[in-house]
Amino acid sequence: MGSVDLITSSHNSIREISDHIAGAILYVDAGCLEAFQLIGAFPLLLELGARAISSLENLSPLDAIVDWNNSLAEPATKIVIITSRLLSDAHRYILRCLITHRTVLHCAVFTSISEIAHSALIDSPLGPDAFHEYHSLLLQDYEEIVKRHEKEGLLTHRNSEHIQSPDSQNTKLSSEDNIWSGLDTSYANDPNIEASPSKRNFYADESVSKEDGRARLSISVNHFPMIICPISTRVFVLPSEGTVAESLLSNDNEESLSPGLPAISTGLPFDGEDVPPGAILTAHFLYHLADKMDLKMEIFSLGDTSKIIGKMLTDMSSLYDVSRRSKMSAGLLLIDRTIDLLTPCCHGDSFLDRLLSSLPRRERNSPAQVKSVQSSRDHSPVTVLRPPLDIKIPFDSILSKEGTEKRSDQIHESIIAFISGWNSGQPESDVPELANSNKLNSELGTLNGSFLSNYRGASYLEALLDRGAKDGALLIKKWLLEALQNEKLSMNSKARLGITSASELRAMVKKLARDQNSLIRNRGIIQLVLATEIALSEPHSSRWDAFVSAQKILSVSSSDTSQSLSSQIRDFINTSILVRSSQQDKMVGSSEGLLNFQDALLLSTIGYILAGENFPTAVSTGPFSWEEEHALKEAVVEAILERPSSAKLRFLHGLENDLEANSRKDDEKNENAAEKISDDFDDQWGSWDDDETDNQNEQSYGDMQLKLELRDRVDQLFKFFCKLSSLKWRNPVLKEGLTALSKLGSDTYSRKGLLYKLLSALLAKYDIPGLEYHSSAVGRFFKTGFGRFGLGQAKPSFGDQSVLFIFVVGGINSLEVREAMEAISENSRPDVELILSGTTLLTPDDMFNLMLGSSDSM
Repeated sequence: MGSVDLITSSHNSIREISDHIAGAILYVDAGCLEAFQLIGAFPLLLELGARAISSLENLSPLDAIVDWNNSLAEPATKIVIITSRLLSDAHRYILRCLITHRTVLHCAVFTSISEIAHSALIDSPLGPDAFHEYHSLLLQDYEEIVKRHEKEGLLTHRNSEHIQSPDSQNTKLSSEDNIWSGLDTSYANDPNIEASPSKRNFYADESVSKEDGRARLSISVNHFPMIICPISTRVFVLPSEGTVAESLLSNDNEESLSPGLPAISTGLPFDGEDVPPGAILTAHFLYHLADKMDLKMEIFSLGDTSKIIGKMLTDMSSLYDVSRRSKMSAGLLLIDRTIDLLTPCCHGDSFLDRLLSSLPRRERNSPAQVKSVQSSRDHSPVTVLRPPLDIKIPFDSILSKEGTEKRSDQIHESIIAFISGWNSGQPESDVPELANSNKLNSELGTLNGSFLSNYRGASYLEALLDRGAKDGALLIKKWLLEALQNEKLSMNSKARLGITSASELRAMVKKLARDQNSLIRNRGIIQLVLATEIALSEPHSSRWDAFVSAQKILSVSSSDTSQSLSSQIRDFINTSILVRSSQQDKMVGSSEGLLNFQDALLLSTIGYILAGENFPTAVSTGPFSWEEEHALKEAVVEAILERPSSAKLRFLHGLENDLEANSRKDDEKNENAAEKISDDFDDQWGSWDDDETDNQNEQSYGDMQLKLELRDRVDQLFKFFCKLSSLKWRNPVLKEGLTALSKLGSDTYSRKGLLYKLLSALLAKYDIPGLEYHSSAVGRFFKTGFGRFGLGQAKPSFGDQSVLFIFVVGGINSLEVREAMEAISENSRPDVELILSGTTLLTPDDMFNLMLGSSDSM
């Protein structure tokens, strides 16, 4: 058996559908686009003969004109659509795509959600034969629109007996655009369009219609499981805008911390109807991924949600696996993210984590365009908003000021000329405002996209995964020096030595990007250097260092007394009031490196988790005394009243406007008080009439009501904090296992995350309480049948497997990836192939948004 390579497996999956791709216009949705960027799939797709590759959500009739393979002699008759969403969610886009391109005769739809998963979701409109049902639904909806517009004379018949020649169709392509633009696509954009089985006849006749002689559209619906985002050949996460990552991992109940995180593990069994959709989809995804990679899974789980996923995986393996003997044996370990929230909340020594925390991300598609799986509870959020892996880098920073302005002007003029030429029949005043907008100018200097897992054979991200902050920057500098040497450019001798600085990297990368050819050749390393420059510059560098220092203070205080720890948390909250708003920071720059109120709340989260681990005797009522917690609450209330603009938080939802209004009234009151001081005392006395007194009383009453409501919200926040402090102790069996892990190893071991400790213990073949093994159907048969005669099957060990596959339900952190690699290295197991994965790639800011942010779901 060969070694596991996620990127190669993804490329091979694309090659398997090469017959569909050849000569077709390829449409991919946002989740699929994110995955294809990371694996570098676009050169492969063009090599396989794709005419064009376009966004499904932002399709245009002009997509048919683009042709990267010079086959415009014939109009496009094939479309391939690859989506990471449920078919019912992508239906409106698929339908709009078909009615936009009138020459298409064949459409192949590929979805990463399996046919069984479509029917397994309670609220899914598709049944057991989901793909065939959707095939009929799509065909009926399409033909209904076509017939409606044929009657109105807006659509040219596609006649199978009188097909126009390619040349004549090319000649008429531009002249017919005006006719086609009149086609009303509002039906396709209607959000009420659903693939509802109850409203359709699924098994309608699919033969060619003889009444109008028109060739019927050929549609196929298929499963494409390998839509993943590989960060390296052995590490991957799910697409941020795919259905699996966006689905709820916990329902709205007492044990839920966030819709995007598994519920707290209590050891109590799930009710069948209460299984969150994210758990169902994750189980089906992992099963088909393992099947695609020819892996035979021995399944282990840690945590309640992981246990449910493991059980579903085992049941599916028992039902559908028929060729397990020919597959490579692998151990699958499922872990609930909520068992260890401390590691992803902390700013650890991981270069990639620091890089991703400093870079702005691409904005997601408009939430209004996405219609996701409905929750069984009407008030529950529908979709978890995961941060995309696509990043934004200020590309113009490597160019001189004059060169940047010159190039921007040239691009700007070219766009205006193109739009003017396209609308040549219209006056110049009708040229779209896009060409003259500031938004266009801002986008010209930004390089959007994601890091490439593999760029020209260099696995940059894989090399950076196991690097700390300093080592990672030095490695980037080394690659940059090698690129300069390959380009035969002179280098400053000082650049070879010493600590890496942002200014030094900028000077070197400017030299490397001296011309367009060099820029293109070295695009991969230039992208990483620019990202590193941002991470090392202010205010990102100072903020990261301030977080690291604050975490050390909390860690030391947690080993002392609860009073010392609560005092430190209160100091962080009080200090955050002194930090100006982000806009003022940009203008003044005097408070760079200080932590704002949101940062103080993240530190409070860390403090409560540490308190729960170190002061377990008081978990039932909270880790701190009433006086200590009351002081913390008052500090939070004062911070919110002082800086209401920085309090865009979930627990304050609905109070934002009132807090802003109260802040403005306080400012006006202070201004009026300052003016009155300059007036004579007699004039002031004369102005104190009954009406003003009534207004003051009414205002005081309103302020009191606001403060009471705010205190109620803050009480809810601290109930959430107390819930975090009890994570380790809610499940007695799990508590025993985590306590046993914490006692293994030295002080350095104790500072590591759960994944490192768990992997080290399993490789050393320790028995971990709470770790459940899900035996296969054969294993259960031996246990209950032949086991009576002494022929029972021994429980396999996770550490004995040749391939170790770890999936963190809820998301994985870059620091955990680095520590897991250390665990493999320290246990002298070079023969082990480790695959690390999770729902999403988490940074500390992502964890804050999941637990306390204002927009973790919609």
